[in-house]
Amino acid sequence: MYIDADNQFSDAQALSSAAAVVGQNVIDLGVAQSIGNGEPMCVMYVVSVAADQGTGDEDYTFEVEYASDAGQTTGRQLMGRRIFESGTPAAPAQDADLLVAGFKFFIPMPPTTSSEDEQFLGIRTTLAGTTPSITFDAILMPMSAVDATVDYASGFTIT
Repeated sequence: MYIDADNQFSDAQALSSAAAVVGQNVIDLGVAQSIGNGEPMCVMYVVSVAADQGTGDEDYTFEVEYASDAGQTTGRQLMGRRIFESGTPAAPAQDADLLVAGFKFFIPMPPTTSSEDEQFLGIRTTLAGTTPSITFDAILMPMSAVDATVDYASGFTIT
């Protein structure tokens, strides 16, 4: 799969403390507008370094949001969320055991009305617990490409 760098929120973003952190990049839509209307879109996350669960109290929350500023501090509108918890997760959370290297998950972008839209699209990741850490990529892509995602080995030679 080819990745457009302009649609990449995070590239091997490493997080290692309990905090809420925005992605490395935001997408400036130019004006407040919906990106979930028309062709359905999603954010694909790919874990590159497994989530730590050393003490069993680590939680990982991944969110997609609109904001009225590039720093994602004002006008925030939550578009989607996935939660992973260590131990026995409570619904709607999933087990953090899934967050191993190579694991992919998606957050769909829902259709919105003009009153919900903002100019900037970004992600936010919240880590909680004693020793949370994870490294991941996050990419905006059409839902129609979800089934077309194929992993290829790195470091190969074509002759």
